[in-house]
Amino acid sequence: MRGVRCPGLLVVCILLSLSGAGTQKAESKNCAKWCPINSKCVSNRSCVCKPGFSSEKELITNPAESCEDINECLLPGFSCGDFAMCKNSEGSYTCVCNLGYKLLSGAESFVNESENTCQDVDECSSGQHQCHNSTVCKNTVGSYKCHCRPGWKPTSGSLRGPDTICQEPPFPTWTLLPTAHSQTLLRFSVEVQNLLRDFNPATVNYTIQKLIEAVDKLLEDPMETETQQVAAQLLSNLEQSLRTLAQFLPKGPFTYTSPSNTELSLMVKEQDNKDVTTVHHGQTWMELDWAVTAGAKISENGSSVAGILSSPNMEKLLGNTPLNLEQRRASLEDFYGSPIPSVSLKLLSNINSVFLTNTNTEKLASNVTFKFDFTSVESIEPRHELICAFWKAHNGNGYWDTDGCSMNGTGFCHCNHLTSFAILMAQYHVQDPRLELITKVGLLLSLICLLLCILTFLLVKPIQSSRTMVHLHLCICLFLGSIIFLVGVENEGGEVGLRCRLVAVMLHFCFLAAFCWMALEGVELYFLVVRVFQGQGLSTWQRCLIGYGVPLLIVAISMAVVKMDGYGHATYCWLDFRKQGFLWSFSGPVAFIIFCNAAIFVITVWKLTKKFSEINPNMKKLRKARVLTITSIAQLLVLGCTWGFGLFLFNPHSTWLSYIFTLLNCLQGLFLYVMLCLLNKKVREEYWKWACMVTGSKYTEFNSSTTGTGTSQTRALRSSESGM
Repeated sequence: MRGVRCPGLLVVCILLSLSGAGTQKAESKNCAKWCPINSKCVSNRSCVCKPGFSSEKELITNPAESCEDINECLLPGFSCGDFAMCKNSEGSYTCVCNLGYKLLSGAESFVNESENTCQDVDECSSGQHQCHNSTVCKNTVGSYKCHCRPGWKPTSGSLRGPDTICQEPPFPTWTLLPTAHSQTLLRFSVEVQNLLRDFNPATVNYTIQKLIEAVDKLLEDPMETETQQVAAQLLSNLEQSLRTLAQFLPKGPFTYTSPSNTELSLMVKEQDNKDVTTVHHGQTWMELDWAVTAGAKISENGSSVAGILSSPNMEKLLGNTPLNLEQRRASLEDFYGSPIPSVSLKLLSNINSVFLTNTNTEKLASNVTFKFDFTSVESIEPRHELICAFWKAHNGNGYWDTDGCSMNGTGFCHCNHLTSFAILMAQYHVQDPRLELITKVGLLLSLICLLLCILTFLLVKPIQSSRTMVHLHLCICLFLGSIIFLVGVENEGGEVGLRCRLVAVMLHFCFLAAFCWMALEGVELYFLVVRVFQGQGLSTWQRCLIGYGVPLLIVAISMAVVKMDGYGHATYCWLDFRKQGFLWSFSGPVAFIIFCNAAIFVITVWKLTKKFSEINPNMKKLRKARVLTITSIAQLLVLGCTWGFGLFLFNPHSTWLSYIFTLLNCLQGLFLYVMLCLLNKKVREEYWKWACMVTGSKYTEFNSSTTGTGTSQTRALRSSESGM
């Protein structure tokens, strides 16, 4: 049965094949032989393009025409759906999922949007990522990222890219002053290096605590090496280590207080947080815009940190650091009206080191506000200032500075940069202590000599004349001015009150009166030599009117013009030369008097030269005029040149000029006593008589020749002096 069926089936198959071949042969006879590629014939005269191709006409009747591929991906309204893209092919197309997506069915492609089941591929869990073994894979929608572990940093490749390679936390090398042979520093460096070498992110809290305790132990031990250099390296390494360790902490606040009361406060938050954040601390608190914590730098773990470290033992290293005044010196000297040779500092708070993830904190985009707890001050003394200062490392050492920081009366400190901060009480020394001692000793000596001059002019009868009267009032003015200067010139309260203004007014009047009486001596010399035959000169009331009336008028006008504002200063009770034009209320009259007296003395010397050249000169009057001229010129040099030196040549920033001016000004009384009293023979004779009366000895002349000459000169000159 089986054998019968097989031959029959074979015959049927052969007959069908022959029938099909015959049909194709018949059709091929009716098809056009010239149809272009990607087309098929419909008759012996026309062709049509295959599906997926198109031509200019629906039917192709010309062999020159062609069938072009249709790009279905560009057809209007065509879409493969979400997370997919269209791929055109020859005569067809396919839809495939985007990179990082795949179909739920596992198929490679589809052709209809309704068939789209593209879903994200988790490359990290499926092992399809290309991340280095030093990085961590993190899946994203349609892709993945390779980022460093917390605290690790990329060494090469693009940040979070597949070719990123990371290295472990970069702790600093804790070698403080390797050239300083200190066993304390050596033990500290070894301890910290071992602690950080064995660091485990799981025990970050323990590492931070042990690091701070090691620093406390170092600061508590006595240190004989360069403290400022140690402080510079210690603070830098400590901030860098804490900044690195903070990356392993969970987000939020962290606070630790050591047994030595060193306190650390950290705040860890998302880097892209834009809030204003306050970091609380037992000794201070800090308010800042969180955007400045990272700056332009992108954090590896997406978070940033702000920290405050306060150590009471840090004062041992930075307590004697100087204050830099280069930025404020001009304004301070303008305020105090005097150079500031030195500044004394006193720490009122702990030294607080502030650090961020952002290491470029020299110029922040927005200010940071601090509020420090410091020793309360009931009242600030004169020439003292409460300042918010920061410590700045420079060439291995450092100094306190205030540039970029300001402090208002409420105790808030605003800074545009970050480093180590503290509240300081600065005492500005506006006067050199040695110069102050010279001033006081010189004025006391000058007062004694001026008092002797006054007593001499009042009690020594042989020398009393109109010129002696001028000298008497000159010494009285200088004596009163020196007493007022010595007792009340310093403004202890720092505020310009009524007492300080009155002292300044009296000093202005006394010193102007002294120069007016010096001018009257020039007038007396002028009448004696130039107008010797034209009257006896000024009367007593005229002299007093000029000597006291002119300075009184100048002071009254000055007070009316500035309304007392120009009298008194924050440092000294003297004229405030910062008032525009007020300098000339004193220097103008002084310069005028010095110029006039110099002109009178030139004329006098010229007149004396002419009279000495006459045939029969009056030698007595000429000798007397010569003596008076010499003493007047010497007096002008002592008084006029001293004040002229101070007004026109004096540079307050020059030390040697300050000493010269002080010595010359303080010894005016001594110079006047020597010139007007000790060099006068009649005065010496009276002193000798007084000494003999006190000791009970009998008065005798010095010698016969001296006595004879002295007696004749006394008698000859007394008559002429009585008429002056």
